Amino acid sequence: MKATEKQIKDFLASNEVQFVIPVYQRNYDWSVGQCRRLLDDILEAGKNQKRNAHFMGSIVYIHDDVYTTSSVKDLTIIDGQQRITTLTLIYLVLHRLAKELCDEGLADKILETFLINKFAAEEEKLKLRPTENNDKALKCLLRYEEHEISPAYSKLIGNFNFFKKKITKDNYQVVLQGLSKLMFVEISLDRTYDDPQRIFESLNSTGLDLSQADLIRNYILMGLRRADQNKIYRNYWEVIEQSAKDETLNIPKVSDFIRDFLTLENNKIPNKGDVYTEFKDKYPIMAVDELKTYLEKIKGFAKHYNKLLNPKKEIDKDIQLQLEYISRLEISVSFPFLMQVYDDYDRSIIDKRTFIRILGLIQSYTWRRFVLGLPTSTLNKVFMTLYEKVDLSNYLYSIQKSLLLKQGTQRFPANSEVIDALKFKDVYNIKPKSRDYFLDRLENFENTAEYVIVVDNPNITIEHIFPQIPNLKWKIELGNEEFTFIKENYLHTIGNLTLSGNNGKLGNKSFTEKRDLPEVGYRASRLHLNQYIATLKKWNRKEIEKRFEWIAARFLKIWEYPDIKVESDEFEKGEVNIFDVDDPTNKRLEYAIFFDEKIEETQITKFYVEIIKRLFVLQPGTFFSTELGQRIGLSTDEEKHHLREAAPISETYFIETNCSSLVKFTKIKQALTFFELQDELTIKFAD
Repeated sequence: MKATEKQIKDFLASNEVQFVIPVYQRNYDWSVGQCRRLLDDILEAGKNQKRNAHFMGSIVYIHDDVYTTSSVKDLTIIDGQQRITTLTLIYLVLHRLAKELCDEGLADKILETFLINKFAAEEEKLKLRPTENNDKALKCLLRYEEHEISPAYSKLIGNFNFFKKKITKDNYQVVLQGLSKLMFVEISLDRTYDDPQRIFESLNSTGLDLSQADLIRNYILMGLRRADQNKIYRNYWEVIEQSAKDETLNIPKVSDFIRDFLTLENNKIPNKGDVYTEFKDKYPIMAVDELKTYLEKIKGFAKHYNKLLNPKKEIDKDIQLQLEYISRLEISVSFPFLMQVYDDYDRSIIDKRTFIRILGLIQSYTWRRFVLGLPTSTLNKVFMTLYEKVDLSNYLYSIQKSLLLKQGTQRFPANSEVIDALKFKDVYNIKPKSRDYFLDRLENFENTAEYVIVVDNPNITIEHIFPQIPNLKWKIELGNEEFTFIKENYLHTIGNLTLSGNNGKLGNKSFTEKRDLPEVGYRASRLHLNQYIATLKKWNRKEIEKRFEWIAARFLKIWEYPDIKVESDEFEKGEVNIFDVDDPTNKRLEYAIFFDEKIEETQITKFYVEIIKRLFVLQPGTFFSTELGQRIGLSTDEEKHHLREAAPISETYFIETNCSSLVKFTKIKQALTFFELQDELTIKFAD
């Protein structure tokens, strides 16, 4: 590796070179704001006569000309693409301006010094060789044909137009002067002696804003010969990038996809910042043929992931509808499991009916838990290992049984407890996507005549039958006591909510007015949720409760509880949230999981000290600003002689450990409550 301080204009003016942006680099993505800041720096440097240099970071490249017989040297840029590309745009603008000013000498000098290799073959003519879409845009700019390309296709077009407006005949000399003062550190690598990937990782750790997917792409492609790079990128990685994208929001999800894929492969959820590291551990540097085998599998799962993210890409309408429901529930934690199930369906291991029933089962499990308010943080651990329990000979049953065997905060809520919770649950003020999902499914269940589009339908809104701001007639008809009870207990519950295409016209009118209003009242409605209401003579507590019973029966048909028998001695004795465990007296731990990290400590005393120590490191102030320090007996070094069996949690502070296992668990739960981390610690007792 050689590092040299150099003027940027001398670097760009290098004779017979081509600055190659490899396919594994992320796209050119500088915004107009970033271009403006660079131009401001250049103008400031050009105006400041006392300033001889302006430093602009480093550019790192690999000598890749060893793979070619051409006289043009390839310098593969691994850090500096954004700056080199942007400076090329500035020189393009200066070249065009010089032509407009009839300064042919300056125009030719800029063209032949900074933009092209004059005597090179056509494919090596341009000094900058960006990735495909940007390469096309750059060539169009040189031919004055930028109108043929949308700025959305390549940011080169929009940024070029910005510089074209800002660099004029009044300031171009200042720009040229400023460019001549730009300095950088040139870092030259040689594959024979240097490890480009290791150096790239080091650059990333010092501030390059790269995603885990960027690092993985570079890891896969950087060590390959260019011909192999292009083939692997186009046949595999580009497909993965295109598949792992939320197409509605146009947001890349490659890092999330790889994390979910590794979760499925390893039965362990990588931390978001460790996906690249775990990918390297799983797939060490390998031969091209071996790499293709691994990437073929990853690409296949990416296609399933694409349909989970974008249900409309599934051509089967029945499956598509269930995927839409999954999407509205926003349970992406189920994706590692569902990708494998999707793959089994794709390979005809299961049929369509089984696949749809599994999608319905996942909805039932997660939606029932939502109604009860059970923590969602436990779901990632459930779905992380759920496929392990699949019996291919009895596919659906094995999944149903596995979910029914969950206990505590991971449990599958039974019919009675979910209906009891639903009766008084405020479902109006939950997240709109969840609310729409709920009402959509209630409305359209077994609706074979006409599917009603509820989501994103401006003509369908949620209607409070007993209004949020009722008029005086409601109080008169109901009486003060019942009026108050409904308002305080049932206002936002499902028993009092329906759908309407005429919410504004119904408003806070009395019930009979809402029911009978011509063309817009409940009797005129074709919505299934309004058919029962249309038959009623009044709306009071009794009718709300009767309607809830009708909805509850419908609920249990839609979000079914698996109709299988599970014996009590079969229930899992595995990982349990610490708030759900039995008395730990005379028991030993096998392990615990805290913040998704495994703690392999069998002694409860050592486990207790370890958890308190980690919480103290996380946020020591909580121990002093609340009663927590006093409850666990936190003492300083000087005070520790008052403790029975003091154990250090830092260099300065100690806690008492001479207490029963039950008391230790109680103190851990108190500490987690103060930190609001009740869902982050699960334990498994040794058999």
